[in-house]
Amino acid sequence: MSPHGIDALGALHPAGLPAGALRGVVVLDITRVVAGPFCSMLLADLGATVIKIENPNEPDYARAFPPTLRAESGEEFSAFFAQYNRNKLGLTIDLSTEEGKDLLRTLASRAHVLVENFRAGTMDKLGVGYAELKKVNPRLVYTAISGYGQTGPYRRKPAYDNSAQATGGLWSMNGYADRPPVRVGTIIGDLSATFYAVIGTLAALRHAEQTGHGQLVDVSQQDSVLSLTENAVVSYTVDGKVAAPLGNEHPFVKPYELYPCKDGYVFFGGYTDKFWRLSCQMFSRPELADDPEIDTMAKRFTPEVYERRIRPLLHEWFADRTKIELEELAGDQVPLSAVKDIGEVVEDPQIAARDMVVDVDYPDFGELRMFGSPIKLDATPTNPRGLAPKVGEHTEMLLRALADLDDTQLAALRARGAI
Repeated sequence: MSPHGIDALGALHPAGLPAGALRGVVVLDITRVVAGPFCSMLLADLGATVIKIENPNEPDYARAFPPTLRAESGEEFSAFFAQYNRNKLGLTIDLSTEEGKDLLRTLASRAHVLVENFRAGTMDKLGVGYAELKKVNPRLVYTAISGYGQTGPYRRKPAYDNSAQATGGLWSMNGYADRPPVRVGTIIGDLSATFYAVIGTLAALRHAEQTGHGQLVDVSQQDSVLSLTENAVVSYTVDGKVAAPLGNEHPFVKPYELYPCKDGYVFFGGYTDKFWRLSCQMFSRPELADDPEIDTMAKRFTPEVYERRIRPLLHEWFADRTKIELEELAGDQVPLSAVKDIGEVVEDPQIAARDMVVDVDYPDFGELRMFGSPIKLDATPTNPRGLAPKVGEHTEMLLRALADLDDTQLAALRARGAI
């Protein structure tokens, strides 16, 4: 971006450009729902100036997702949307109009990164895909997040998170063997694609800074989910084993699962010889550490031995103790964690110490508590407390600053429905 463009963007922020490791990096965010918005949000938390571009007639439909903040006037604002679009500036452009396409080309010529999450080929059909935009900015990093990627026979299929869980193998592995498969209880297809997109974007951005050449960052939800299946691929390619649902068990590590206690459940992972010996001492059964049937990790991994000896023992140890009692007993010695509901997590002292639930004041709507940033940088800390924009909130300011438009030109674009 030219010095003029950076200075102009800085003028839009009360304190100048956002602080952070990505200060001065300008990101055009043409995304909606989660996978794309979360990717650009992470870049914004790291200090990038992110411009969220929405269709004025069909803005991001996550704006209607619950829960909502409510103003005294009756106006509502989606907390779901706010969480994934914080720290962004809002701009509206209708890319179906020629004027809208021209505006995007102008903005792309002055940006460092563009993120989109449409079906493969959609931006190309509009005439503003990577092949076109790199003509106006060879340094542009163009990050495309989609269900199946930009290549292959599935590239044009519509997809959601569940599509990725289904076709990436994860759904077939989750749940219990005697029941139908169960989806992972969060949008792991969207979220995993987000993380890979951020990694790819940062790698491509560094390459562009070093060489002057941008590139296409192509991230598929299906690919991303497949990479989360741990040993399933090599178990199949080496031994011909097809991964099946195991409930709360690990494919081979034992004990390493969920166990009931007096007031709920805990995770216990004391499977190594060191942790097993400490656990036997902790529960006043030190002699078990030397029991010849269960004295090594390999023996405890044996399913028949585990079911006959280890599982009953753990039920005995945990049944009459609460989650808190068990965590206090384990202390810093063995891996034992209470299975907490989200209310308990939000109030967890470790979460508070890590600033992982942040309070943000939305004018007219009140306070919103949402998750913070898991990325902790000591020299250039992240800022997870920014606001999400209203639809097109900064349109005129941004187009004056980055497209050199005056009041007459802006009025004409509005009259033609381009912005």
